[in-house]
Amino acid sequence: MAGGPGARRTSLPSGIEKARVVRSMFDRIARRYDLLNRLMTFGMDVGWRRRAVRELRLPGRALVLDLACGTGDLCRELRASGYRAIGVDFSHGMLLAARTDAPLVEADVLRLPFPDAVADGATCGFALRNVVDLGAFFAEAARVVRPGGRVAFLEAAEPVHPVLRLGHDLYFRRVVPLLGAALSDTRAYRYLPASMAYLPPPGELVAMLRRAGFPDARRLLLSGGIAQLLVGTRA
Repeated sequence: MAGGPGARRTSLPSGIEKARVVRSMFDRIARRYDLLNRLMTFGMDVGWRRRAVRELRLPGRALVLDLACGTGDLCRELRASGYRAIGVDFSHGMLLAARTDAPLVEADVLRLPFPDAVADGATCGFALRNVVDLGAFFAEAARVVRPGGRVAFLEAAEPVHPVLRLGHDLYFRRVVPLLGAALSDTRAYRYLPASMAYLPPPGELVAMLRRAGFPDARRLLLSGGIAQLLVGTRA
């Protein structure tokens, strides 16, 4: 989604208020969340999730935690690839709407109810901008993933090319809210594009993941730069 790292951040909620707003929002939009995702991305989000799972490169039957799992899209991809998956989300509404056979846990991803080094890997799909503390999220992922384990975190991005960036910005700030108003929740689909302002610049994003315990972390651009994938190996 569009929006520079510092743009409009002052008008967005923070701290406990952000957590409350995000949870309430996802509870409201859960029933049509998957439909809107497919429409907004023209179905490209399916391929992005498959790429994230491929980048894990873990042995069969590896245990992977899907953090902020929503309705379980990544859980389904993980299981289809032969992994054992556990989904975690703090939105009760999203978990109720989930379509996966994987076990689901209602919990805050900043305080995971798992012991240290319990998992072989972790994934997250389009939720980095929704956590209250991104550094704490990366640290918690590092805590629960064993040394040698892998993470793959998907997030929206802004294209580098100026023409693509302009078109992307117009689409997500004009068209997406209209789709949301017609099919789901107007406020939520105005907030989601604006929430890109929570993300730090790409270089700092990678540096944060490296400092958390993934020294080989790197950033991959997908579909012309409208999505990004952060991958790394736990030291």
